[in-house]
Amino acid sequence: MSESDTARTPLSTAARAGVVSGGFVAALWAIELLDRVLPGDFETHGLRPRSDEGLQGILFAPLLHGDWGHLVSNSLPLLILGFLLALSGLRTFAITTAIIWVVGGAGVWLVAGTNEIHIGASGVVFGWLVFLIIRGVFARSLGQIVLGIVVFMAYGTVLLGVLP
Repeated sequence: MSESDTARTPLSTAARAGVVSGGFVAALWAIELLDRVLPGDFETHGLRPRSDEGLQGILFAPLLHGDWGHLVSNSLPLLILGFLLALSGLRTFAITTAIIWVVGGAGVWLVAGTNEIHIGASGVVFGWLVFLIIRGVFARSLGQIVLGIVVFMAYGTVLLGVLP
């Protein structure tokens, strides 16, 4: 294979998944950096339950974090779970993420405590986690069922955080 053939070879599935999940987390870090150096406070664009101005938070809240510690705590799960989801392809990643993002945000907007601003990508983490755990059952794929079991064993206790 010549150098020109190598240059045209598409990224492997794993490399593409790494770029997607890494790019998503890198974007969150860039947003947090901008929030720290620019005047104003990005968190004001978070999700405000049951208010008209809070609806914009459905779109913006997953991109915003309260501080570096908050972002750090979301980064590793986003990298790992995002990578595993992106292995299914960019289309699956985009559609799944969009549904989780909007439905999760709308759910928070409907039921979360009043007079609070909700921010962070934890809803995306929980959504990806649940998707990866149950997708094998619906796909009737032994490999995906095993992956779901492994993901549940690694991150399943995180789900306890959303239970009352």
